[in-house]
Amino acid sequence: MQQVYVSDIAPGVRLTCVNAERFKTGCLSVTLVGPLSRDAAAASALLPRVLRRGSSEHPDMESLSAALDDLYGARVEPTVRKKGETHCVGLYADFPDDRYIPGQESILERTAALMGGVLLSPVTEGGLLLADYVESEKNNLIDDIRAAINDKRGYAVDRLIEEMCAGEAFGIGKLGDEDKARAITPESLTAHYHGLLRDSRVEAFYCGSAAPERVASALRPALLGLPAHSGAPAPETHVILYPETDAPRRFTESLDVTQGKLTVGFRLGKAMKAPDYPALMVLNSAYGGSITSKLFLNVRERLSLCYYAGSMIEKHKGVMIVSSGVEFSNFDAALDEIFAQLGHVKSGDISDWELTSAKRYLITSIKAAMDSPAGLEELYFDSAVAPVPYDPAELSEKIEAVTLGRVVDAAAEIEPDSIYLLRD
Repeated sequence: MQQVYVSDIAPGVRLTCVNAERFKTGCLSVTLVGPLSRDAAAASALLPRVLRRGSSEHPDMESLSAALDDLYGARVEPTVRKKGETHCVGLYADFPDDRYIPGQESILERTAALMGGVLLSPVTEGGLLLADYVESEKNNLIDDIRAAINDKRGYAVDRLIEEMCAGEAFGIGKLGDEDKARAITPESLTAHYHGLLRDSRVEAFYCGSAAPERVASALRPALLGLPAHSGAPAPETHVILYPETDAPRRFTESLDVTQGKLTVGFRLGKAMKAPDYPALMVLNSAYGGSITSKLFLNVRERLSLCYYAGSMIEKHKGVMIVSSGVEFSNFDAALDEIFAQLGHVKSGDISDWELTSAKRYLITSIKAAMDSPAGLEELYFDSAVAPVPYDPAELSEKIEAVTLGRVVDAAAEIEPDSIYLLRD
């Protein structure tokens, strides 16, 4: 049975420690949490990539790799996440649990020290991050931004969000945009780095068999180089409850594609005034978030209007997105049926089998996520930055307790905001 401990281990630094002995590996992450900004998104996304290239103690990839090999194959990787309108960047490490190492070596402490060095003591020249590292990783970032168009399904979702939330921070991609990335210099990135360390809230996470006191003792000296501050409050995500126009806005883009993409963005309405996360999750699973959902069984299987059809909810922002692949001639018919199936959910036309299947799908997914250190890290980090914190350990039980009435209430004011069509 795992136990969870949450404590502030330094001003502005919160540690979530999941004490679990069932894994052979442990994980440790340190994440800087700040507001998502169009001007700074690319620099924030670039920063952990540059830091991962080397520290003052291990100034290049060869030296850093050798140090990780000494930790029995531990890994330290950059992370970039977008949660609502917060930008979360940092480092994630996994490493063998000490119990499985001959001589019980202090792998946790050594990994924490290595991560701290990478994060807080980067290799510099003249007080600036190395120009070669900045330029090389900048080119890699630009390649990744450009590569998004190769996945047309994901690209259509990104473009919908960009158009639907054009005046909101949520419309900014987690990697930023190409023009802002290209303009980054060692001077500007170094200044941004110091600003992030100064102004960000810090979330640390550990999963493994070590006692919380030992984890805190390992992290405090590792993070000693953080600027002294009281800790920035969690950035707030601006939630817009209702669409600004009565009829959904339409955006059409033409590319060389053989399959059309129909993507619809919805605002959740009153459901976000006092978010009932379990009910929203069941609603999404029953509507389009599972293989037993109304979109999958009706729009895709029964009517054959789509090659795929599914939905997802961004519970931090209060947005639901339907993504589908369709023949160009079926855009209107598929859209009508997407709206019709949402109407069934709103009216409570959900059978006992559909409701039970939606819950089973979610509970199975949560159990699968909690069956790995990385999955636990993602769940607990999501909770830590959510507008309404929740306990991942209790999530399955709360989903099981969701009634049809709660689902209908959560769906009552969902309205379409924007429609994005990608066609030939």
